[in-house]
Amino acid sequence: MKNKSQSIDIQVRSQIYGHGRGWVFTPKHFQGIGSAAAIESALRRFKQAGVIRKLARGLYDYPVQHPVLGAVAPSADAVARALMGRDAIRLQPSGAYAANVLGLSEQVPSRIVFLTDGPSRKVKIGKQEIILKQTVPRNVAAAGRKSGTLIQALRYLGQDQVDDRICTILRRKITDEDRAAIRRDLRYAPAWIADLLRPFTESALKS
Repeated sequence: MKNKSQSIDIQVRSQIYGHGRGWVFTPKHFQGIGSAAAIESALRRFKQAGVIRKLARGLYDYPVQHPVLGAVAPSADAVARALMGRDAIRLQPSGAYAANVLGLSEQVPSRIVFLTDGPSRKVKIGKQEIILKQTVPRNVAAAGRKSGTLIQALRYLGQDQVDDRICTILRRKITDEDRAAIRRDLRYAPAWIADLLRPFTESALKS
C-alpha cells in the first residue's frame, strides 16, 4: 500500500513539475493516476510540504516564487483554464478585464468577470475576486477566440468611448490570422460593434 502511495505521489509530482510554476489545477487533472481519494491525499501531502498551494476548494496551484514577495498570485487566465478543464464549461473574459487584456483600458480590475455557460460562482484568491457569471449561449459562442474578447471589451467601453486611440489599438491587435475568424463571429456582436470591426477584417476577403 505504501509503495502504491509513493508511486501515485511520484506521478502527481511529475505532472505538477512538468507543467511548471504558475500552473493552476484541480484533482480532476490527475484522473487515471489513481482513485479520487488517493489523489486528494497526495495533494494534501504536497500542500503540507509547501510544494503547492490551495487556492479554494478543489483548486490548487504550483506558485511562481518571487525573490522578494514570495508566492505570487496566479493569473486569472490560469484559474479560468483550470475551471474549464474541470467543469467542461466555456469562459469568456468580459467587462473591464476584457478591455484590459486587449490593452484598450489601463484599468486593472480587482473583480475579474468571466461569462460562462456553466453555473455562476465566485472564487476569491487573496484580494482578487474571480466571478463566473452565467449568461446566454450567444455571449460565449466565441469564447476562446480573440473575437469574443473584442466583442465583450467593446461592449464594456460603449460606442461613445471608441475614438481614434481605440481604433489604432484594434488595428494593431487584429492580425492577418485573426481576420477571418473575427468576421465569422461578427454575427454574435451587437450591430454597432459588428459595423466597427468589419473594416478591420476586409483584407481577409481580398486575399
